[in-house]
Amino acid sequence: MEKPQTVLYRDDKNWIYFIESVTSVGSMDAKRIFEIAEMTKNVVAGKIFVTAFLDFKTYKRFSETLAWDTEVWIAEMPEHMIHLNGDKFLEPR
Repeated sequence: MEKPQTVLYRDDKNWIYFIESVTSVGSMDAKRIFEIAEMTKNVVAGKIFVTAFLDFKTYKRFSETLAWDTEVWIAEMPEHMIHLNGDKFLEPR
């Protein structure tokens, strides 16, 4: 099991960010999320999983492998994040 590439902690929210660069480690797919969750099973802080991409073109190449409820950061658009919402679709009443 490989350690996460980058780990950041946000004290005011008690969140840990696990950040992987897609070009060096790969994307935050379901297998990688499971590995990190197993490594940190005793950690009580909230866990945020982020895949970092150099550009949107590379993101599109890997988009189908990304796990739900993860974040995407793209260097060519650094002020934005993409959240892959894992909530189930709710039908209107």
